[in-house]
Amino acid sequence: QVQLVESGGGLVQAGDSLTLSCVASGLTFSRYSMGWFRQAPGKEREFVGVVNWSGATKDYADYAKGRFTISRDNAKNTVSLQMNTLKPEDTAVYYCAAGQWLMRRRADYWGQGTQVTVSS
Repeated sequence: QVQLVESGGGLVQAGDSLTLSCVASGLTFSRYSMGWFRQAPGKEREFVGVVNWSGATKDYADYAKGRFTISRDNAKNTVSLQMNTLKPEDTAVYYCAAGQWLMRRRADYWGQGTQVTVSS
């Protein structure tokens, strides 16, 4: 059974930084691209960033470029999302995702999500 477990969410102030982590189990981690999506209240889930199986290729949503950094550790089956200069509009539930085609935004597995709230 595949499990993706996120952690690191919380309440922060605008301008702060936060790092989310996701631990994966039940899959051959190094065979999957890993990424993050988010969903704000009343909005559809949207792409945040993705890293390929080796960590060599990364892609980000325009709003994340320059502020967010995604990284992975294949030895620990973890993927992280470092978020800097957070804005109130970054408030959302953040989901970890795994997919062999995730570079094309196709997820095979999802985590349960972790709440990030940015106060102004």
